[in-house]
Amino acid sequence: MSTPTPFRTITPGTLSKTDWHQWMLSAIAPRPIAFVSTISQDGEVNLSPFSFFNVFSSNPPTLIFSPANRVRDNTQKHTLYNVRDEVPECVVNICDYALVEQMSLASTEYERGVNEFHKAGLTELKSDMVRPPRVAECPVSFECVVEQVIPVGDSNGGGNLVICRVVQAHYREDILLENGPGVDPHKFEAVARLGGDWYSRVTPESLFEVPKPNRNKGIGIDQLPEHIRTSHALSGNNLGRLANIEAEALPTPEAVAAFRQEPLVSYTLNKYKDSPQQQEQLVLLGKKLLEGGQLLDAWKVLLLAKPND
Repeated sequence: MSTPTPFRTITPGTLSKTDWHQWMLSAIAPRPIAFVSTISQDGEVNLSPFSFFNVFSSNPPTLIFSPANRVRDNTQKHTLYNVRDEVPECVVNICDYALVEQMSLASTEYERGVNEFHKAGLTELKSDMVRPPRVAECPVSFECVVEQVIPVGDSNGGGNLVICRVVQAHYREDILLENGPGVDPHKFEAVARLGGDWYSRVTPESLFEVPKPNRNKGIGIDQLPEHIRTSHALSGNNLGRLANIEAEALPTPEAVAAFRQEPLVSYTLNKYKDSPQQQEQLVLLGKKLLEGGQLLDAWKVLLLAKPND
């Protein structure tokens, strides 16, 4: 067993507020970004991105973002003033990679009354059900009524949870799934916030699927055969995928025995016959099949790798 990597332990309050802010944000990542448009009672439009953001309910449809007090000087943002003190409505726009530089520019701390749509070169599009405009260039926009603003701290870096109920949503047609509801991740280059100046970008190469466990009742890692569970060749991800199978779906002994005739399996069994390497090579073959999406074939090979009692 390899030597565990040491941890650095930090107690909040023992560092400067700025340093602790960076420690948190660099690790809690990637974070989705709300590109929020708001309006004052006098009709002054504001637009700003926030990465303290996510969806918290689909019924009622609820988004929450937090315009945190500035860590530098504890001042509050114009977005917060608008939704809390002026017009309790907003549009949460979602950017893609094509807009990330313009979105970042809109985060500049312009004076109150300056329209970031103009500064960032973006187009105001009239909303259907709320006063603030939405961003025409954004592939998704949620028109929202602000239900509540909850402060969670009154000092530098303190958050202000803006709880929004979605009353209208807009999705650009070219990013939608062809069959079924929702956005196609292969067509929507989503971006997310990391720490410092860093962002992440969803590309086809970065996508992967993990079957949801709630579709079946997996046997669990604790029920894996010992030679599989303790194998140094199989990663935690490998074990998790193997364990997300119902007991009745496991291959039968007859299916396992028949699989010995498969060319790669037969080759491995014959090449390493009576060799201590046979089990290791079968496990590696099973791992390759598993990572290629062939779950049942991987199970058959791994069961063949069981050492003789």
